Amino acid sequence: MTKATQLTITLAQLNPIVGDVTGNAAKARAARKQAVSDGADLLVLPELFIAGYPPEDLVLKPAFQAACRAEIEMLARETSDGGPAVLIGTPWVEDGKLYNACALLDDGRIAALRFKANLPNYGVFDEKRVFARGPAAGPVTIRGVRVGVPICEDTWMEESEDYENVVECLAETGAEILIVPNGSPYTREKNDMRLSVSVARVAESGLPLVYLNQVGGQDELVFDGSSFALNADRSLAFQLPGFVENITTVRWTKGDGGWTCKGPVTPVLDGDKGDYAACVLGLRDYVGKAGFPGVLLGISGGIDSALCAAIAVDALGADKVRGVMLPFRFTAQESLDDAAKLTKQLGIQYEVLPIAAAVQGFEDILKPVFAGRERDVTEENLQARTRGVLLMAISNKFGSMVVTTGNKSEMSVGYATLYGDMNGGYNPIKDIYKTEVFRLSTLRNSWKPEGALGPSGEVIPPNIITRPPTAELRENQTDQDSLPPYDVLDAILVRLVEREDSVASIVAEGFDIDTVTRIARLLNIAEYKRRQAAPGVKVTRKNFGRDRRYPIINKFRDTGKALPEPDHSLVTRSSRNSAEAFEG
Repeated sequence: MTKATQLTITLAQLNPIVGDVTGNAAKARAARKQAVSDGADLLVLPELFIAGYPPEDLVLKPAFQAACRAEIEMLARETSDGGPAVLIGTPWVEDGKLYNACALLDDGRIAALRFKANLPNYGVFDEKRVFARGPAAGPVTIRGVRVGVPICEDTWMEESEDYENVVECLAETGAEILIVPNGSPYTREKNDMRLSVSVARVAESGLPLVYLNQVGGQDELVFDGSSFALNADRSLAFQLPGFVENITTVRWTKGDGGWTCKGPVTPVLDGDKGDYAACVLGLRDYVGKAGFPGVLLGISGGIDSALCAAIAVDALGADKVRGVMLPFRFTAQESLDDAAKLTKQLGIQYEVLPIAAAVQGFEDILKPVFAGRERDVTEENLQARTRGVLLMAISNKFGSMVVTTGNKSEMSVGYATLYGDMNGGYNPIKDIYKTEVFRLSTLRNSWKPEGALGPSGEVIPPNIITRPPTAELRENQTDQDSLPPYDVLDAILVRLVEREDSVASIVAEGFDIDTVTRIARLLNIAEYKRRQAAPGVKVTRKNFGRDRRYPIINKFRDTGKALPEPDHSLVTRSSRNSAEAFEG
């Protein structure tokens, strides 16, 4: 039999919806129709595509498993038309075990199945909780070409006792090309990490590698696509765009040096541009997939609500965004002017609803209960809670979802009011620190991502960006009355949250010990608020929610005091993880 020297592959970087089995199958069919038109031999779809990723505990439901299998079998029968084979991710039950699988559909049947061997169990991933570990298996044959199909983490994990070297196994069993279906969520610098990992696998195996990632928002996670391929010499074969669906057909040719490809190369969005694009896509898909007709948000004249309004317009269009200013006697005219200018530049519906009468009504009701007590933060919170009640009432009446606007710095230290400014269904800047809010706002005035629906040019009035932040809950209030400067605060928070650094190590970097211990205490005691906060887009290495699961009741406090070094002499050899029976 003559060996194949060409393989045409259609890569479907698509946006599935978790649980929409028939809808996801319809997307696969549409992609295959294009693959037929392009003369492809193979259509590739992302990890667990038929189910949507990540399916979490939904995948444990037998009815859901059966629905996924039924659609896969239907898609398999449709390949009897002689068109391209299909490589598609799906849950698969075999011998009573549930696997994260990839099915090869060809010639009217399920021609092969490959199961994910290395199951991630860190950060946002819980795959060991729901899936069984598959065996390392050899390649599948597609149009005479031996194709290795490691699934996502099968190319990521480092050597360990629990690691199955799937790529090495594939290389040893005759694979010619590696095709890697992925569900890899966006975080900063993730593209560099993916490229580094893939270069390492190509170097080890000597095989070209195709990295196909899904795109779209799923709850807190945003998948950026950004699919690519490497030739065996580690040169970039092609790079697909980020944060948009894309179907591209590429042609691989086998010569003396093995299989090579030269396709389109689109610059990757990363850094602040990547973060902004992720916030837009995350909000767009949360609203769209949940079926909300639009969103509304409180417009304060401050930078957080301004950035959220810009993101919302870019995500949904101005006609689906409503801004509401809810002024009280501490609201400055400057805030009113800036809010009005912002909403005009964005082109959104805008109302001003003064809240003095409502706040006074609450105070009158509470007067007998509060008699003899000084005014304090309670009265400040009444303002925030009044605003929350009014926004939720508008949401109930018109069906639009409330966007909440607290940034990561505020959520870290509890600088937010439960059932007030924390009211809302989703927060696009939940994982964006305050200093980054300033950067993204400045960025948006000079750039917008491809596909954004908002206007070009300046959309956030410069005065909003340069004005000192304030909650305006009392006279002449600024955030820095009760918090350190945001550049200091955020530097400390990055070390406490992202790096899990000790107080002592942060102080050793030159930070004031009283400031660090105070921020660490605020971070700990605000956990109960964060548990009740709306979900929001993840962009950092460790977001509040799926990444960072701290107990609400937690009495441990890192005071920064030096602790004694471990005394290893107290641990006898026989006590080290010993299963020996006690001999008395």
